[in-house]
Amino acid sequence: MNKAIKLLTVVVLITGVYILAGCGSENDDHAGHDHAVHNHAAQQAEGEAAMTGEQTLCPVMDAPINKEYFVEYKGKMVYFCCPGCEKQFLENPEKYLHKLPQFKQ
Repeated sequence: MNKAIKLLTVVVLITGVYILAGCGSENDDHAGHDHAVHNHAAQQAEGEAAMTGEQTLCPVMDAPINKEYFVEYKGKMVYFCCPGCEKQFLENPEKYLHKLPQFKQ
């Protein structure tokens, strides 16, 4: 294998790993990460949440949740749309509690 092909292989592998990282926890502020494309799904999820009292939207990004990303806070599960939201939530949970049906009285 010549040097150019080895270099190309490394670049492709690194790019693949970056893409597979998804939202990425390195990007805690989600800059350049627009969940607005989920607006219709978010509106539908918000309506469902109002009817069932179950969390369907990420409190940080207001996008539909992915139950793979969660934390337990005050004995209740809080779900997020992607990695990185958990950390942002835990930095100031009180900022987001009003969005969570499981914390409404």
